Amino acid sequence: MSQALAFDTYAFVRKLTDAGMSEQQAAIQAEALVGLVEERLATKRELAEVEASLRRDIAELRASLERDIAELQTSLKRDMAELRESSRRDLAEVHAELKRDLKELELRIAAEIAPLKWGMALTVGGVVAILVRSFIP
Repeated sequence: MSQALAFDTYAFVRKLTDAGMSEQQAAIQAEALVGLVEERLATKRELAEVEASLRRDIAELRASLERDIAELQTSLKRDMAELRESSRRDLAEVHAELKRDLKELELRIAAEIAPLKWGMALTVGGVVAILVRSFIP
């Protein structure tokens, strides 16, 4: 890292020696502090580079998410259309089955009623014949 922080080591050493520390100890502390600052402290340029990198990463992530969302929307629309079509086919099949079942039921009822109608016609004919015979001598 380049040193971006202006650190007055002379003033630092003077303050420590004024406080009672030996000049040698104060100088060693100043060196250690400068080394630590240079090693650990990020510069504005480095922070700007990290920020730019983060912004690029966020933009890439946003673009990726937007693509994924668009793909999901397309897939969902396709699935919904397929489901709608499948439901229509199923409903048409059920409707056709119901029509066939109703037609079969009508035919069965007609088949069961036909002998009854014939029997009623005979009965009515017999009753009419009896009535006619009773009025005609």
